[in-house]
Amino acid sequence: MDGRYSSHGEADTIRIAGELAADLAGGDIILLIGDLGAGKTAFVRGLVAGLGGDPDDVSSPTFALIQPYAARLTVQHVDLYRVEAGAVSDLGLDELSTPSTVVAIEWADRLPRGLRPAVCVSIEDRGGDLREIRIETLA
Repeated sequence: MDGRYSSHGEADTIRIAGELAADLAGGDIILLIGDLGAGKTAFVRGLVAGLGGDPDDVSSPTFALIQPYAARLTVQHVDLYRVEAGAVSDLGLDELSTPSTVVAIEWADRLPRGLRPAVCVSIEDRGGDLREIRIETLA
């Protein structure tokens, strides 16, 4: 699914993420990078929907830091927005990845080191509702 995709609104972002979800397996890690309001949480909604969960359950876990969502594979939704770089290593993110989970990390560029293997999803605001979504598998 690596490549560049154009999203013309939240519904497109959710659809693209749902297509990626079809290729996911337990233990996969999704690194989400993008500015505030770019659509990272909408992308997680699409992952959850694509894995058979309820996308309406998804909200930004900014204050909870980690929020699980039930689906074919449990989605562990992590938001590093309010976490200082030095504290990220104390969260135990490596322990979230299991054969029955997918870990989706918003603000992944705040990780002190990259988690690999992973799928990196970069979302860039191109004005209005237009977003460019780049998906790249990192080995």
